[in-house]
Amino acid sequence: MGTEARRRPTLDEVALRAGVSRSVASRVINDRDASRNAREAVHKAVRELGYVPNPTARALATQQAGSVLLAVSHDDPELFADPFFAQVIVGINAALEKTDLVLMLLLADTDHGRARLEGVLRSRRADGIMLLNLHGDDPLYHLAQQLDLPVVLGGRPLRGEPAWYVDADNRGGARLATEHLIASGRRRIAAITGREDTQVGVARYQGYREAMAVAGLDHTRVEPADFTEAGGAQAMARLLDRRPDLDAVFAASDMMAAGALRTLTAAGRSVPGDVAVVGFDDLPFARRTAPPLTTVHQPVQDLGREMAKMLISLMAGEHPSPLILPTHLVLRASAP
Repeated sequence: MGTEARRRPTLDEVALRAGVSRSVASRVINDRDASRNAREAVHKAVRELGYVPNPTARALATQQAGSVLLAVSHDDPELFADPFFAQVIVGINAALEKTDLVLMLLLADTDHGRARLEGVLRSRRADGIMLLNLHGDDPLYHLAQQLDLPVVLGGRPLRGEPAWYVDADNRGGARLATEHLIASGRRRIAAITGREDTQVGVARYQGYREAMAVAGLDHTRVEPADFTEAGGAQAMARLLDRRPDLDAVFAASDMMAAGALRTLTAAGRSVPGDVAVVGFDDLPFARRTAPPLTTVHQPVQDLGREMAKMLISLMAGEHPSPLILPTHLVLRASAP
């Protein structure tokens, strides 16, 4: 009985008294990221229970991975040279600079890639995960749901509604771009859409269709592409062959718009005289195309920054809300 009276309170008892998870209690006691409310509750429980951390256990507890993972549903290493993903990573890094966390990158669009990802996460080599570029019924999304780790999505999946994500107003931005072309007097407006198995591709196509339908205009001048410059160039060539009367193009990304500009120039079509062009993203190179590109601005660096901030918040035991970032039109010479 005397031995029982001298028994030290456990970390589980502290967590129970504080009303937090064991991992959050451990974070507070080891002076790692946690919300103010969690810190206050845990410190109060420690005082009330007389909890004294075991030095050995404390040493083990502080040996967390100290890293977060950005997993991209893609299988091409050149993806990270894409201006969009480069800007996302810049934003993520800006948020992580305020912490001790290290960023790991992993392509996970193949069975081998997903197996590597699962191995990294199950071995606890990362404390949280951010998912980007999901498409279709993506196995990466389902894998993330099975893991006992905080997960934040950059953009929503085509199916399902995740608890935590950061996205842009893709539908509203595409509608705004198309409405601008209509207001400028264009009537035969084509669209180069993104991948049809991505939520962003579908949403931007919906925005184009909505604006065209409200104006009573034909919305069948459409060619799909893959968000790349080469894909945009090829889609533009198909549109010129099929609908040579078009007088404007909404391309669902700046990369595809750049490809469209290249094809139009090669075909002897002047921009914006013969064909006006609007893109989507407002990446830095959009100012340097010939002519400079009118485009829908989405805050790409903010997308990465807010993803990382949301993940850090989850790791601290908080419960942030999903976030939709606003978009707006930036006028330049391709569609004044």
